[in-house]
Amino acid sequence: MSDRSPAPGVIFLGGLGRSGTTLLERLLGESPGVTPLGEVVHLWARGVLAGEPCGCGAAFAECAFWRAVGARAFGGWTAELAERVLRLRQRVDRTRRIPSLRHADLPEYVAAYRRVYEAAAAVGGARLVIDSSKHASLAGCLAAGGVEVRVVHVVRDPRAVAHSWRRNVERPEDGRPMTRWGPVRTSLHWTAQNLALDLLGRRGVPVVRVRYEDLLADPRATLGALAAELGLDPAFPHVRGATAELGRAHTVSGNPMRFAVGRVALSRDDTWHHALPRSHRRLVTTLTLPLMSRYGYPMAPTEEAA
Repeated sequence: MSDRSPAPGVIFLGGLGRSGTTLLERLLGESPGVTPLGEVVHLWARGVLAGEPCGCGAAFAECAFWRAVGARAFGGWTAELAERVLRLRQRVDRTRRIPSLRHADLPEYVAAYRRVYEAAAAVGGARLVIDSSKHASLAGCLAAGGVEVRVVHVVRDPRAVAHSWRRNVERPEDGRPMTRWGPVRTSLHWTAQNLALDLLGRRGVPVVRVRYEDLLADPRATLGALAAELGLDPAFPHVRGATAELGRAHTVSGNPMRFAVGRVALSRDDTWHHALPRSHRRLVTTLTLPLMSRYGYPMAPTEEAA
């Protein structure tokens, strides 16, 4: 590996998919001194091995940013490197290991991510990088491995999440349908990921929670509160009312909105109120009620009660 710069701070966005982490990353990523990276956990399979496009639109291997990051961190990206990290992930990066993150391969696994973060910060001229990998287990690995990580726990009403997971959505990378889950699987994963992120906070990892609904209700206020927690510039001039101006970002994986450029409407998606079958709604509510209530979600949202 080539010369290394001082280790940057890492903002890790955690939560279950379809909870708004990509949107939050794009909004925070416009701050000065910050480089958003997308879901780095998928860099190895989707970027290095599959060659899926970067958020800038270029194929991973053709993106000047990621070529520079790979060269600086590892002397270049190779299939052998990616396959090694993926094997380490299978052994180390598991949700069930969070209560006791000790494994002989943990230092090597974390070192790969540390090198990516350091190189990306150097190439992007940033002091902070954002990793929206979501998985609480990876955040735990990073913290246990000595990475300076601050976790933003992004939570969304589980019924909205369940509706999103059941929708038919094409991946812009290749046109294939995104993974779909039923209400039971979504409920179990929603509960497991949120509990795991809560556990990290109790174990001493810096964790701040933000609700998707609060972010969309008042973007400037929510982002300002996060800025105070994360040491970011509190101005956010790219956010004006219910819109934001987004530039191109070198995000390696994530929700399709990672490709959005220009003016983006910051509107809350509440289509689940009428589109999620009542049987699914009742099932998700029953399975997630303890945490749902803890996070401030009523059993019957006001829109329905009216």
